[in-house]
Amino acid sequence: MKIVVTGANGFLGWHLRCRLHAVTDATVAAVGRADLERLRDVVHDADAVVHLAGVNRGADTELVETNVELSRLVADAVTRSDRRPRIVFANSIQAGNGTPYGDGKAAAAAVLARATGSVGSTFVDIRLPNLFGEHGRPHYNSFVATFCHELAVRQRPKMVDRGVALLHAQRAAQVVMDGLVGESRIDNPSGVPVTVGAVLRTLQRFQHLYDKGDIPPLVSDLDIELFNAFRAALFPARYPIPLVKRADARGELFECVRSLGGSGQSFVSSTVPGATRGEHFHLHKVERFVVLRGRARITLRRLLTDEVVAFEVDGESPAAVDMPTMWAHNITNTGDGELVTLFWTNTVFDAAHPDTYPERVQQQDAAKELALP
Repeated sequence: MKIVVTGANGFLGWHLRCRLHAVTDATVAAVGRADLERLRDVVHDADAVVHLAGVNRGADTELVETNVELSRLVADAVTRSDRRPRIVFANSIQAGNGTPYGDGKAAAAAVLARATGSVGSTFVDIRLPNLFGEHGRPHYNSFVATFCHELAVRQRPKMVDRGVALLHAQRAAQVVMDGLVGESRIDNPSGVPVTVGAVLRTLQRFQHLYDKGDIPPLVSDLDIELFNAFRAALFPARYPIPLVKRADARGELFECVRSLGGSGQSFVSSTVPGATRGEHFHLHKVERFVVLRGRARITLRRLLTDEVVAFEVDGESPAAVDMPTMWAHNITNTGDGELVTLFWTNTVFDAAHPDTYPERVQQQDAAKELALP
């Protein structure tokens, strides 16, 4: 299946591409703003177009006209396609609410619906609530991204409290993927009802505990998702996390993981010199590496990019490195002797749902993604 994704370099676009890369064999044509004029050439043999491109900041006229014009480009490409691709549209719960942004999104949906109707294709209109997640842009994508950034740089967040429904970007990505099958429809995925103030207090608790290397209570999916978004804002500047070593005449001791609530699993591996473990990524789980003996290099690459970060760690100076979600990671024994490493995850391993996807860190190309003509 060939899927064209517009707005592929944006917040939801990256999350969607990560999820498609992890759990499908689809071929993805990632279309950024600079590629839109060539959209017709990319869509001609596509099975589906996922239209995420849009604007949510700007003058009133821009919010209407730009969102409509972007949809017209997609509609033109679909009506000229050889395959009659379905369109899955990332709309908003604000569509048609009388604001310029809401009116622009509603008008954009109407353009796409007419296009699919004219060619006998399928249109899925997904009206998304407030999205948040890893690597959101502060002061743009979400107030959650803003809070995470401000706490990461030791600023005091300001907020106006109100009720809001939050949906993690990976959950939104799955809803979009569900739109790749079935009949034309309007989907209204629900977010978790919270308040802005409650989210800020949760993130502040995370900061207080995580500053000491403690894992905060992660008792709900929302807790885990907020914690992963918070950790992404800290990465890589706040890692490795130094651990306090205590010694007396009997030997040495240090605490590797202090998990305050929730579940978890620990395991220890030994690795011979020059060997590498890992080469995978996670979408949801929290994973910690602590070298107990030997020297190692922990290397990570942000998924679908060539952004690489490496940490040199040594059992003589114990430190923890927590793997951010959607970063491929590995650990290599760089010493002359055996490497002993403790690994901890916040979930007990489930073979039916391992949340572990193979991916080489040093791979420089994004597999299953097309180079645009």
